Amino acid sequence: MNPPPLSAKRILVTGVTGMVAGPMAAVLAKDNTVFGAARFADPAQREAHEAAGVATVRIDLERGDLDEVPDGLDYVLNFAVARTNDFATDMAANTEGAAALMERCKDVTAFFQCSSAAVYQPNGHGALTEDAPLGDSHRAAGMESYSITKIAAEVIVAHTSRRLGIPTVIARLSVPYGDTFGWPFFHVMMIRHGMAVPVHPDAPSQFSPLHLDDIVGSLPYLLDAAAVPATVVNWGGDEVASVEDWCGLIGELLDTPVTFETVEASIPSIVVDVTRLNGLGFHSTVGWQEGIRRLVAAGG
Repeated sequence: MNPPPLSAKRILVTGVTGMVAGPMAAVLAKDNTVFGAARFADPAQREAHEAAGVATVRIDLERGDLDEVPDGLDYVLNFAVARTNDFATDMAANTEGAAALMERCKDVTAFFQCSSAAVYQPNGHGALTEDAPLGDSHRAAGMESYSITKIAAEVIVAHTSRRLGIPTVIARLSVPYGDTFGWPFFHVMMIRHGMAVPVHPDAPSQFSPLHLDDIVGSLPYLLDAAAVPATVVNWGGDEVASVEDWCGLIGELLDTPVTFETVEASIPSIVVDVTRLNGLGFHSTVGWQEGIRRLVAAGG
């Protein structure tokens, strides 16, 4: 039986000022009590989240500042990530900070760790299962610490799950997007302004994009799969699409020519095998073409 949508739950969403967690928290807040956590260095950042029904709390995972984390939570959704390219900073925030958060919230029904498909060693255009070799796929694109600290975060989260007995799921997110955010959103802006879109030499640059509707829709299935030891699941859409595919469609919808530039220093294809996610009972509902049309129609 499929799990029901999340409702009447107390949920902490970290990294709420990020492009994925913010829109997701706003949707969840319609039927749940949602606390949106971030450093909020600029207090004005709280306003939009509060207006969307998200109660904002300040945390700093790098420094272990968790004083405002509320009690009585049902779920923690950890989307916080530091990617400064300073390894000491990013290791502290992404690994030690995640462990400290789990210790603070050890009585939750489930802990959700948003990881990334960036943890995989690229393998051309083949679909990568959860057991595929890990690697440093994002360094070439200038994200020197990202893949490595994401891998390290998975290790410490899985360890803390076993040590404290916290049911945990680690979701390796592919390309997230919605009407107002994501990689395709930036491509729309580039194409509008006549900028060349960088693509990897091993064309096409393929991924497994996941729309906001399906990010939210899949959460009950993923949380239901949380366990000790932690469950690892690829988190992407059922369809494979390339940068060339969705930019071509964007160009058609905008009636604007699209120029591609082959760049060695870019992210190679990372297609995730979603068999395990499908086995939980979830299939994505928003195809990439529909998602791109919605993005462009929304003025992205």
